[in-house]
Amino acid sequence: MEPIVLSSSRPGAAEHEAPAEAHACACGHEDEEKIVLDSRTIPHAIRHATIFGALGAIKPGFALDLIASHNPLPLLGQLESSRPGEFLISYLENGPETWTIRLTRAN
Repeated sequence: MEPIVLSSSRPGAAEHEAPAEAHACACGHEDEEKIVLDSRTIPHAIRHATIFGALGAIKPGFALDLIASHNPLPLLGQLESSRPGEFLISYLENGPETWTIRLTRAN
């Protein structure tokens, strides 16, 4: 089983992006305006719960780029049903092998 991969940039993105403002905890990490979550590495049994947990941690104005092996329409339907209007959805990559969707917290 491969580990779950979280990164602060899209695969292949420039590594010299400007850092975001520091956050309040003492963990030593910086907040990022966008976070990349590759759902392909998350076991199916906990995939949606993991994604919803990650989205719950996103501050208004910040985004999560979700990478999936298929168009995640069921997940997007669940998101809109449980949190209507809370996230703006933009397709960055639209298949056929990989979909990348930016979910930006609106409020």
